[in-house]
Amino acid sequence: MPTLNEAIADLVDTHARLDISQAWGDGSTVAADGTHMDTYLNNLLSETSVRYGKPGGIAYHHISDAYIALFTHFIPCGVWEAVYIIEGLLKNTSELTPTTVHADTQGQSFPVFAFARLLGFDLMPRIRNWKDLTFYRPTKQAEYVHIDALFGESGRNVIDFDLTESQFRHLMRVAVSVREGAISSTLLLRRLRSGSRKNATYTAFREVGRVIRTVQLLRYLSDAPLRRRVTAATNKVEAFNGFSQWIGFGNGGVITDNDPVEQEKTAKFNALLTNAVIFHNALDIAEIVRQLQEEGWEIDPEDLAHISPYLTEHIRRFGEYSTHELGIQPEAYDPHLDVDFTQLRDQDQPTEGFSTAA
Repeated sequence: MPTLNEAIADLVDTHARLDISQAWGDGSTVAADGTHMDTYLNNLLSETSVRYGKPGGIAYHHISDAYIALFTHFIPCGVWEAVYIIEGLLKNTSELTPTTVHADTQGQSFPVFAFARLLGFDLMPRIRNWKDLTFYRPTKQAEYVHIDALFGESGRNVIDFDLTESQFRHLMRVAVSVREGAISSTLLLRRLRSGSRKNATYTAFREVGRVIRTVQLLRYLSDAPLRRRVTAATNKVEAFNGFSQWIGFGNGGVITDNDPVEQEKTAKFNALLTNAVIFHNALDIAEIVRQLQEEGWEIDPEDLAHISPYLTEHIRRFGEYSTHELGIQPEAYDPHLDVDFTQLRDQDQPTEGFSTAA
């Protein structure tokens, strides 16, 4: 398993060194989401999915803004997916170090918001059912001219900053322990989710999470470019899910092994193969760009930003397989592309961070 993770990380790093990858992102953002994978029912990990109505598990991917998968888990159906968000970020061994993570509604809760912040990650999910969410006030006296209705009844939904301050050292010790690998973030978040409301540590995580989520929701409401970035990021991971399923066609896409370790390997092998095809497609796109430039065409980097490497029309999934070519050393590829991608970053600069939003 470590060798598989290293192979994925090596491919991610190689892909990031291609100039064409700059058209899609700089590696600072990642999106997390899961996709169903069919299995047989008679094993420890498989469950019958309520959503899909058939047995299987979930391949949970962390997808870079440059379209490639940084890390993949294989988890049971019906689990709280949010607990795996932090785990994938911490286990990422590539040179890309994302600081912002996007997810869908399942990828958030108060403890996850708090934990992500303590570890230095900016969690910005795409959340449904806003009318059911609560915004929290810093004090009972706090009132807002135009948006006070978001915070509910005056004097209610107030953050307990005294509790947060009294527990803050303990919260940081927990965060450092997770960062250093002494505690599993998955296990911790599970306990926090099911923990007693009377437990001071649980309550402190909840209070910090309330602060962070309120600020993030206000950022989301007030910042149209941010909303576009969140939507684009979550769309990428959903597109990756479909692309990886198309590539994983063997056995009709069913994981036939009942050993959880082998099931995890299958999900990771699929991610590795998908990444390899993404890298190959990126090289092909770059080569076509160079040919167009030689013919006198002017290349707009924004046009390249709208091209996805999830291309399938030119791929023959069933062969042809030429074994005599296995020993042939491929020609060196050219990572350079004579296109200025810096203007893409300048056009849509990230919004100000937490301190400004607060």
